[in-house]
Amino acid sequence: MYQFNFAPVFDNFDQLLWGAWVTIQLSFGAMVIGLVVAVICAVGKTAGPKPVRFLIDVYIELIRNTPFLIQIFFIYFALPAFGLRLTPGSAALLALVVNVGAYATEIVRAGIESIPTGQVEAGTALGLKRGQIFRYIVMKPALRTVYPALTSQFIFLMLTSSVVSVISANDLAAAGNDLQAQTFASFEVYLVITVMYLILSLGFSGFFSLIQRAAFHYPMSR
Repeated sequence: MYQFNFAPVFDNFDQLLWGAWVTIQLSFGAMVIGLVVAVICAVGKTAGPKPVRFLIDVYIELIRNTPFLIQIFFIYFALPAFGLRLTPGSAALLALVVNVGAYATEIVRAGIESIPTGQVEAGTALGLKRGQIFRYIVMKPALRTVYPALTSQFIFLMLTSSVVSVISANDLAAAGNDLQAQTFASFEVYLVITVMYLILSLGFSGFFSLIQRAAFHYPMSR
């Protein structure tokens, strides 16, 4: 009969907490930068010239139709052949940004295209500048529309970040692997890690729901 022993896990629980903190940092950093990439690409895809739209389409299709594991291997192991050497943490962040940027581009683009052209024309008629029209008439309603999809993408990104442990990035999964190697308590370690990922996912879901109520509380137009 297997004897459960969680004592070695909780004796070294600080390692898992640090790994969870690194996972949060990676996920937030990748989501913020990736969202900037997504907005730029979405604007380029909806209003840019044909060559720009083509390049963005190539980027999106390349990322969305290749495994994330191969992407991170390419960034960490293949780019040094061209003189670009990255630390595990930097490579993990870059891979996550490139990945989430491609997925979020389509989400943001859908939000932008959901804005009626009549609203943009009304803003122009009122004398608003192009930047004001983009910020208040296009982006804010678009972000409100796609906010649930973006938050789901963040949760998925945070869970996907566990893959970066394969290049020795010090995230929660990597901390769990190190602790398992030290204690040989495989079941206990990975059960605790599973619960920690679940808590992170549920916690951020609740956090994003609070932000949605605070930032997008005004009623939808009919």
